[in-house]
Amino acid sequence: MGNILRVESISLLHEIFGYDKPKHPLISLIDLTHISPVSKYQHMQVVTGLYTISLKNGINCDVKYGRQYYDFDEGSLVFMAPGQVTMVEYGSYDKVITDGKENWMLCFHPDLIRKSKLGSKINEYSFFSYDVNEALHLSEYEKNIVTSIVRSIEHEYCQNIDVYSQDVIISNIELLLNHCNRFYGRQFITRSTINKDVVSQFETLIRNQIDLECLEEKGIPSVKSLAHELGYSPNYLSDLLKKETGKNVQEHIQLHLVEKAKTLLLNTSEPVYQISYRLGFEYPSHFSKFFKAQTGMSPVSFRK
Repeated sequence: MGNILRVESISLLHEIFGYDKPKHPLISLIDLTHISPVSKYQHMQVVTGLYTISLKNGINCDVKYGRQYYDFDEGSLVFMAPGQVTMVEYGSYDKVITDGKENWMLCFHPDLIRKSKLGSKINEYSFFSYDVNEALHLSEYEKNIVTSIVRSIEHEYCQNIDVYSQDVIISNIELLLNHCNRFYGRQFITRSTINKDVVSQFETLIRNQIDLECLEEKGIPSVKSLAHELGYSPNYLSDLLKKETGKNVQEHIQLHLVEKAKTLLLNTSEPVYQISYRLGFEYPSHFSKFFKAQTGMSPVSFRK
């Protein structure tokens, strides 16, 4: 699979892309139509220590949602958080360079926002953990908005740095992320028909996974395993379900488990510890704690 390259700095990223030296040590807007990737980094796995937001803007943009492909001609925005793995490939840039459309990558180091309010809530922007095939598809209007913001960021860090520079840059990053939240909300709505099919598939899957025989054999399903089964990233599936049903994946798991527990408590004389094992809990105390958190009473009290 090749060597693993750890990219912990903006300067190394510029080196990989054969790009001019960065004008700021912690943030950079890279024009992907002007890169000259260095051949020695080709086909290497890359673990990045940076946040990246990339605009891919070309008509050859087939994006896979779940197990189906959808075309989007306007442009796609892809997000990556520190610690994610990608592959350096250069063939994909040939079309980008020649189609005359704007393509860019905004990269910033966690140290830039670490002491700010944004640093404490950056994990709330769950799309940083979406898979690439769950990209944000932008209309021309939305693309102009995000590009305008990143150009403002670029203008700010290219100026002489003063005491206000970092605050202005960070506030613009937050503005960008908030717009992306809004646009993802729009995307979930416009794809409502597709999403309803996903909800139906999820409901069938979780009913099968919370079946007593399956629980005894495999234990309680995880958010990750359910998402993988449907071909989505955990955060994307949770956000999709939240939009459509009001509950995320974890809440659906809990709801099905507690209903199964109530049925066993009321319709069997099995001891609580036995029920806990049948439901996939490793320890009866964990089941009792879970049940009380969900219903406000212990399993024994509920049975009485």
